[in-house]
Amino acid sequence: VIEGGTRSNVIPAQATAHIDLRAWTPQEAERIEKAIREMKPVLPGVGLEISGGFDRPPMVRSQEVIDLFQKAYKVGEKLGFDFQEGSTGGGSDGNFTAALGVPTLDGLGAMGDGGHAVHEHILLSHLPERTSFLAALLVEL
Repeated sequence: VIEGGTRSNVIPAQATAHIDLRAWTPQEAERIEKAIREMKPVLPGVGLEISGGFDRPPMVRSQEVIDLFQKAYKVGEKLGFDFQEGSTGGGSDGNFTAALGVPTLDGLGAMGDGGHAVHEHILLSHLPERTSFLAALLVEL
């Protein structure tokens, strides 16, 4: 989100930008944050104030996460589901557990589309099969 100014043909006295960034590893998050914090204005008389930072750690794909996914895959296979591993670079509460070293899978909730959009929805017809998968996975674990 970028905002500032009072008219389209006037240089604004102040402007703000809110940026949402994601990183695949803690090292990459640190590199990106450092680069942003080291930014300097390029025009005389202009100031730059930088605040904030990453609000959750990256969810790293560790060997333990791979092993957990393979267990989940086998449970799904027994139920006739063909799950695929994927990654979106998004952020969830699972980022916090993964950062603690707890093998974490994300995206096992309700099926649907349009996350964070006006058309976001879940598919009610898929709730029974998703629930059966989650119950079987819990029994397996």
